[in-house]
Amino acid sequence: MGLGGCIILIAVGAILTFATDWDMQGVDLDLVGVILMIVGLIGLTTFSSIARRRRVVVPPTTVVEDDRRREPPF
Repeated sequence: MGLGGCIILIAVGAILTFATDWDMQGVDLDLVGVILMIVGLIGLTTFSSIARRRRVVVPPTTVVEDDRRREPPF
């Protein structure tokens, strides 16, 4: 699950929890929304920790050119 998927889970969970007043028999939409937000936050923290480990700083390489002129062997 990528960063976009985590944000979508959090947004859908917040919508279900705070912006709806639907009543479904046998389903608590507030609880479903909270669960989706928690799963989105867990995914977001996992994604950020994996992305932090992927960043590897490579030291710059120095290229030294040889300006000496080579004389042909006689």
